[in-house]
Amino acid sequence: MFPEFKSIFDLIKAFPTEQSCIDHLERLQWNGEPVSPFDATSKVYKCKDNRYKCKNTGKYFNVRTGTIFDNTKIPLQKWFMALYVFSSHKKGISSHQLAKDISVTQKSAWFLLHRLRYAFDHVYSDDGTPSFRSMVPPLEEPISERAFCVL
Repeated sequence: MFPEFKSIFDLIKAFPTEQSCIDHLERLQWNGEPVSPFDATSKVYKCKDNRYKCKNTGKYFNVRTGTIFDNTKIPLQKWFMALYVFSSHKKGISSHQLAKDISVTQKSAWFLLHRLRYAFDHVYSDDGTPSFRSMVPPLEEPISERAFCVL
């Protein structure tokens, strides 16, 4: 289910476009059948530009809604690269170094790192209860299995 990346080059090859990142998140999150984050029982309408509409609430959403990627203008490719770099460093990474590695400003890198740290510390189990860090294997595990549990 999770792709295996041995290098950042493999990651870029697997997700060459923003649309490929969106498709991957949709497969992970919804398994082909979109579910409204506002009302799980509601019918969902597909709109243009990878947006969906919840019939019961009338609210629009996309695959980013309710995730660490929500309300950001940072492309998913940058998020995926940041996730890879962040989870590859045993002792962590500074926002300055991440900014250089993925070509964003230091302020954006700081924001990305805060969201990623939050996600790694607050992983939820399938029944919705917090299982802090239980889904995140140790650093010695292959990067793809460890990193994409958070997504």
